[in-house]
Amino acid sequence: MRQEDIVSMFDSISKKYDLVNRVLTFGVDLKWRKNAIKKVFGLIPKEAKILDVACGTGDMIALWKEMGKKYGRNLQICGLDPSSGMLEVAQKKLPDVKFYKAYATDLPCKSESIDAISIAFGIRNVLEIEKAIEEFNRVLKSNGVVLVLEFTKDEKPSKLRKCVDFYSTKLLPKIGGFLSKNKKAYEYLPNSIENFYTPRELSALFEKKGFKIVHIENFNFNQVTLLIAKKII
Repeated sequence: MRQEDIVSMFDSISKKYDLVNRVLTFGVDLKWRKNAIKKVFGLIPKEAKILDVACGTGDMIALWKEMGKKYGRNLQICGLDPSSGMLEVAQKKLPDVKFYKAYATDLPCKSESIDAISIAFGIRNVLEIEKAIEEFNRVLKSNGVVLVLEFTKDEKPSKLRKCVDFYSTKLLPKIGGFLSKNKKAYEYLPNSIENFYTPRELSALFEKKGFKIVHIENFNFNQVTLLIAKKII
């Protein structure tokens, strides 16, 4: 699938995206996101510039704002996504946030201007992933961090992971397709996970591009990985 086809797919499901996400994950994805943000707070200044890449409908930005208020942080947050449909929904939800229509491989930011980048369930949809990581390195300040939350492949899946994968491959496309009226889009999810990296492989990509992995954690029987990397070069 071409990058343009992936963007078009997200355009087509943007209006139902939030509803389908909450139903398919039973809302637990919000817990994963909050946990990830809390861990990053220990690595960035209290006054920080945050860029949410592949921001979709703005879920992660809303949580950055919520958690920032809770923990007394002064955050300047902006988001970007290549999908016009997703950005339209995000802007309605968060009218005070600046959004940019752009790809992860071509960030509209000055070099060394950002304290932290988050990309939640989006890096798997970036076809030129190494180019994107290079861009993350370029725009981050010295010791800046990247927060990645993503579905990953398991080298040796346990029985419980196989049960989770059964849900993802057999039930999720049917439920997602019914709610969104676009079954093809929700068949893409399990296929993209199977063709993605393991946590070890993803870590190696970041290390290759000048990052140090400072935290890695798995959720949902190793189906979801939280990776936090610090810029060292």
